[in-house]
Amino acid sequence: MSSPDSHVDLGAGLRTAMSRAYDVPTEIDNLEPVSAGASRDIWFFDARPSGLPTQQLILRRDPPSAPRPEQMRREAAVLRAAAETGAPVPEVVASGDGASDVGSPYVIMRRLAGESIPRKILREPQYAVARERMTRQLGEIAARIHQIAPESVPGIQSQSEFDTWVAEYGASGPPSPALEIALKWLEEHRPPAAGTTVVHGDFRLGNILVDDGGVSGVLDWELAHIGDPMLDLGWVATKAWRFGGAGQVAGVGSLEDLIGGYAAVAGWTPSIEAVRWWQIFGSLRWAVMCRRQANRHLSGSEQSLELAMIGRRFAENEYDLLLALGLTAPRELPDPLTEIATVDDPVFGQPTASQLLSAVSDDLAVSREYADRLRRGAIDVVHRELLLGDELRAAYADALGAVGYRDERELAADLRDGATAINDDVLAAVRLGVEARLTVWNPRHLASS
Repeated sequence: MSSPDSHVDLGAGLRTAMSRAYDVPTEIDNLEPVSAGASRDIWFFDARPSGLPTQQLILRRDPPSAPRPEQMRREAAVLRAAAETGAPVPEVVASGDGASDVGSPYVIMRRLAGESIPRKILREPQYAVARERMTRQLGEIAARIHQIAPESVPGIQSQSEFDTWVAEYGASGPPSPALEIALKWLEEHRPPAAGTTVVHGDFRLGNILVDDGGVSGVLDWELAHIGDPMLDLGWVATKAWRFGGAGQVAGVGSLEDLIGGYAAVAGWTPSIEAVRWWQIFGSLRWAVMCRRQANRHLSGSEQSLELAMIGRRFAENEYDLLLALGLTAPRELPDPLTEIATVDDPVFGQPTASQLLSAVSDDLAVSREYADRLRRGAIDVVHRELLLGDELRAAYADALGAVGYRDERELAADLRDGATAINDDVLAAVRLGVEARLTVWNPRHLASS
């Protein structure tokens, strides 16, 4: 059948898929989109199979424009295998390539109770007890995931995380001096492999469901593969996935508690130094992922404001890597949009371009729609760059020139080759470039620790 894009078409496709799954005629109600995100479309719906109770379900579907059937088959298989280990995962009810029903590869699961929005998990009072328990629970769950038998997931692939992401970084775009400094450190301090297991691959806050008692589910298994199990422990502790929380692990807890929970189930205790290495590597990995997602938009293969905006988050990871290595420190930087001088344009007068951008941003600020928040964010980035871009470019060019470079690509290449020393002047130039990007993208990030 053709790829369903409307609620009506998707509902008809789901009726076909669920009637086949339950082997009785099944009606579909309350079909609502949860997101049309950076990688998968997600929908909630109720299935009413004839003679059976109503089932609350969730559909994860590839965008019809970017189907990945083999990856979706692996995701369904790994979910089923994870359930066998006792890991809290949604039950798979149906899966397929979508050709005869929902229009693109999919998996349909029973809906689990719980909250996945990090802001709510970290701040709302009802999750206070959960926050106390989560870190150890995450360690225990990671250990169960690593008990999945690889042969139970047909087609699952092995991946050398470090080599894979270093290669992808090289192919993703211009080199970054900050990432080159971090890569040198990672290469010099790389720990021995802790083993080879099935790993979740995206084990972090945002892909975890939490109820009043703690972790109730682990979602989004599309990056599962065979690799070093310490990837999952380092990833859940990567700074980006703290979402402003104070704890090193998911914004709520310590590495010691995470490792303790893991050891209780796995029967061995990971090295905290190894987990810290994977935690730092996580910022490099997320930096490259940001570029990869932005490149999907920039190449024209998948037009998306969300993907385009993620590309600017690369600078957050540059800062996070320098911070983790003790090469920068947090500092407060006022948002240039908070104090905009009102100056008449000698030709166009008022409202000026700056005032018009502020008006659009303020208009979008009243909306609670995710798409409008994205639009407002993009407007604000453009506005900051128009206000300060020339000044920041000139300051960075001066700093690079002071250490003998015309642009940061030359500096990054020499850092990679060891042709220039990492001294105070070079570090000052690298920090200035990162700070310039963050001043435009997200000045508040410069105060984060």
